[in-house]
Amino acid sequence: MLYALAVRKVESRMASSSHIFPPTTHAAAAAASSFSCSDINMIKQQDMNCKDSAACLALCSSSAILIKARRHSSCRLHSSTRVGFNAWLTQNKGTAYLHNGSKYWCCVSGTGEASMSEDGGQEAVVEDGRQTQFVNWFREAWPYIQGYRGSTFVLVIPGEMIAPRHILDSIIQDVSLLHGLGIKIVIVPGSHIQIDELLKERGKMPNYAGAYRITDKQALEASMEAAGRIRVDIEAKLSRGPCIPILRRHGENGRWHEAGGSVASGNFLAAKRRGVVDGIDFGATGEVKKIDVARIKERLDHNCIVMLSNLGYSSSGEVLNCNTYEVATACAVALQADKLICLLDGPILDENNQLLRFMTLQQADQLIRMRANQSYTAADYVKAVAGPSYVKSLGIDSTVNGTGIQRVSNPDRISNHSFSTNGTNSKGQGFAIGGEERLSRTYGYLSELTAAVYACRGGVRRVHLLNGTTEGVLLLELYKRDGIGTMVSSDMYEGTRPAKTSDILGIERLLRPLEESGVLVNRPHKQLLQELDSYTVVERDGSIIACSALFPYHDDKCGEVAAFVVSPECRGRGQGDSLLDYLEKRAVRMGLDQLFLLTTRTADWFVHRGFSECTIDMIPEQRRSKINLSRGSKYYVKTLQTTINDISIEAHIAAEGSF
Repeated sequence: MLYALAVRKVESRMASSSHIFPPTTHAAAAAASSFSCSDINMIKQQDMNCKDSAACLALCSSSAILIKARRHSSCRLHSSTRVGFNAWLTQNKGTAYLHNGSKYWCCVSGTGEASMSEDGGQEAVVEDGRQTQFVNWFREAWPYIQGYRGSTFVLVIPGEMIAPRHILDSIIQDVSLLHGLGIKIVIVPGSHIQIDELLKERGKMPNYAGAYRITDKQALEASMEAAGRIRVDIEAKLSRGPCIPILRRHGENGRWHEAGGSVASGNFLAAKRRGVVDGIDFGATGEVKKIDVARIKERLDHNCIVMLSNLGYSSSGEVLNCNTYEVATACAVALQADKLICLLDGPILDENNQLLRFMTLQQADQLIRMRANQSYTAADYVKAVAGPSYVKSLGIDSTVNGTGIQRVSNPDRISNHSFSTNGTNSKGQGFAIGGEERLSRTYGYLSELTAAVYACRGGVRRVHLLNGTTEGVLLLELYKRDGIGTMVSSDMYEGTRPAKTSDILGIERLLRPLEESGVLVNRPHKQLLQELDSYTVVERDGSIIACSALFPYHDDKCGEVAAFVVSPECRGRGQGDSLLDYLEKRAVRMGLDQLFLLTTRTADWFVHRGFSECTIDMIPEQRRSKINLSRGSKYYVKTLQTTINDISIEAHIAAEGSF
């Protein structure tokens, strides 16, 4: 009996994988077509049609493989040597296919090297540099492991992610891991899919008005049944203990025999009836009235994972069905959580069908406002944060873009979502999304993005929108530097600060490659030390990923942008735009009216950001006399704005913090 086992590696960033097969094993290809990084698949020898005792295997890119042949003796494949293979065919982004007569077929990926003994052994392990990758992953993750300890995360698991059991199993396993690493976690599970299914089974169609469900008696019964099942299911999965046989290798420890993490749930959510809105009676639908922050924090401090259901309780003892996202955003804002993490059933893509990795609060806010005439979710957001007068000026007072969608909410909801002057929600309510618009995905994941921006405005610094169908998405997003999902940040200039002496080596590492290629002029170490006060750097996880110098010429009321560099792996993600915007604000604060620069290779980038070509006569005389004319540099200038969106630059800088 022959088996092939695909071994998952946490650090795989592939949402989907291609499979490599030996050219003569069509049956094997068909049998192995279901292999993925998240599955363990057994394939019987008689189904593979392999010659002799050949091992045939499908392999995900970046995954390691364990091949089991027939009996007990084995040979090892090491990452340090290559022995016994007749061919090495490179294909598919570095994935190699190895063929040794009719004895073995093995796949290895990436940069992994392998070897096999000549004895026709019965077991082979293709390690693909697993040990090195494992060590490197831990070292890369260490700043996050250390930094997240003691942080509070609110995790939304929508109904779409709960229905497929294998996805929920994977998510809960990683939640347990995060909890074990010292992160305080509040889980808010959704149930709208399950409620709808129960209602349809009982011959009743779900009924929505705007973002809210109309909860009649049958819908309330279905809501309680779904919420109860989900709570028990998640609690059971979180109670799963460790695999003792594996742990015994490292010695006995009583703690290893304990059950899984402790889970706390209860009446943490106080709600009130939504009532009759625009003539629609919402029945037992509730709105968040208060989150019991003190009791939730008490449970978190006692090392419990908190489960917060979407069922709220009124002061009269009623059970009310609340909106999951309203509960989650209200909880995140009330706790002032470090992160709100929302799992989705797909990725958020830009207009070029590429993953949208990062959005500032301002960018996301602008995108939502652009949709306010089309989407009732966007319209609700604008009403919540801008007030009724602004909404009325947009013409979305009663209908949404003439699409036939009736009033999305009543004026009372505007006051319920008002923000206080310190940027937090004054009454503790969250932001509801849902209904037919979300179910139909008319505007993609605009609803979830809107909730994310709302939470950021309420004081949650980071909101992560992740494709929950990706294996290990929580770990990949939180413990790899650039993550795997979409992050909305309330801090546009994260890690941007004036340079200090300890940054010199990091700045030099950025500058040297461009100096050696002639893109930048050479700046000796001594010169960098002398000019250090003029430099701004962007630091991420202890590394300098971008830098630039701003040299002011106060007599001419202008400044020079020089040594502007973004690390290659961070380009194309808006980091350069943020740094340039930061420099422009700093220049305005210094009383400068213009910025200028000299460049030989990067003119297009700066032209797209408002710079225009000029003559050398426009360069300050003090700087002009030091120009090396033999380089043939082009000169560009930009006039600075003293207002940003009708807000004074001084007020804008004050809101961002001092430089």
